[in-house]
Amino acid sequence: MARTTRSAPILSDAVRHAEARLRVTTPGEGFTEITAEAAAFLDGIAAGAGVLTLFCRHTSASLTIQENADPDVRTDLLTALHSLAPRDFGWVHDTEGPDDMPAHVRTLLSDTSLSIPVSGGRMVLGTWQGLYLMEHRNRPQQREVVLAFTGTIGHMA
Repeated sequence: MARTTRSAPILSDAVRHAEARLRVTTPGEGFTEITAEAAAFLDGIAAGAGVLTLFCRHTSASLTIQENADPDVRTDLLTALHSLAPRDFGWVHDTEGPDDMPAHVRTLLSDTSLSIPVSGGRMVLGTWQGLYLMEHRNRPQQREVVLAFTGTIGHMA
């Protein structure tokens, strides 16, 4: 029989909200890690416990939490996305180029927002997890990600 345990809740009346915008220049299709930038945002506001939300303001790029140890994982993920939404599928929407509609489909298959618990001022990520902006267009792009923290201020455990 499966067993579960839960830590004691952290309660506070001092809930705050902070946000910032992160501009990311992508080199074209692929993964751009933004874990360090998100951590720096939390450090800069002296986050304690709460939730960090990231939101990508685009429909041809997305966000994901993925392994950050072996780059082959990201290579294989791109291969899978190419298979699921190929550029030469015969898409009707091609006004912005042959890579635009597949980029929309790839965003649909992933996420435009992430929510990450924060404890002691740090994101509660797994050992090999990192935050990535996934660029689905071929050419370099300027992307914007909104970072929003809701929780306590001051590094409380």
